[in-house]
Amino acid sequence: MTAPTPRGGAAVGRLSDLDPVEAGAVMYLRLWGAGSGGQADAASDFEIALGLDRGRAAMLTLDRLCSLCAHHGRRPLMRHGLGCACLGADENCFAQMVAAASEGAREDAMMMASLIVRPDFAPALASLSEELGLALRQMTRSVPIPTTGHRASSAVLH
Repeated sequence: MTAPTPRGGAAVGRLSDLDPVEAGAVMYLRLWGAGSGGQADAASDFEIALGLDRGRAAMLTLDRLCSLCAHHGRRPLMRHGLGCACLGADENCFAQMVAAASEGAREDAMMMASLIVRPDFAPALASLSEELGLALRQMTRSVPIPTTGHRASSAVLH
């Protein structure tokens, strides 16, 4: 009998299902969680894409955001490995929070933040999510999103 998947770690999709900002949020969450080597890689990415000052600011935001989740989370935030193509439930919530905040959907970001951290820390988490999301949005602005040319109806999920 296999052990149950820890709460929040269950695969709910694939990274390829996410838009660039959402996928970036998950990738940088995973890099931050991988320790000093992963954090150095994230810092390098930010500096290359955003320049030295804005890159350092983005890395500081990522560090504050992830530290807040780690120290004031309702429970440990589950992450999949760096090379894993799966998307975990906690990672998806994190990605959706960052994306919503970067789009100005503050109430949605606050709702998702309250699922990750204690309610008294949710406003800070949502604010940091907006900062990170805007940096990721700037980084991915020039990255073309592959398309088949077909647009699915917004009312059809599968």
